[in-house]
Amino acid sequence: MQALRPVQDTLDVINGKWKLQIIISLNAGNKRFTEIERSIPKLTSKVLAKELKELEQNGLLERVVKDTYPVSIEYLPTEYTKTLHPVVESLGNWGKNHRQHIFGATVEKDKGTDCNGEKAK
Repeated sequence: MQALRPVQDTLDVINGKWKLQIIISLNAGNKRFTEIERSIPKLTSKVLAKELKELEQNGLLERVVKDTYPVSIEYLPTEYTKTLHPVVESLGNWGKNHRQHIFGATVEKDKGTDCNGEKAK
């Protein structure tokens, strides 16, 4: 089926428990390794390092080494990352609807940010 391949390609890039959460954290302004790690509960340093490397390989973040003492490293979302915003927003909306459907509960906005880590309107 032709529709399966593009979906599989997408899942190969953003699949897993942490990648979308890392992208949301980056979009919220977290740039340093420790900032990203602290913003995502239960994410270990080892897994974060692996996921950041994979996101960089897929062009979804840029690793910037600053020539300071000591050397500092920042992770920045790329322009290409913005193409995921509608996907992340749709997933967030679906999740809210699903939670309401299953539990009959509404989900409050998380600290005033949307699924892309941007200030909620």
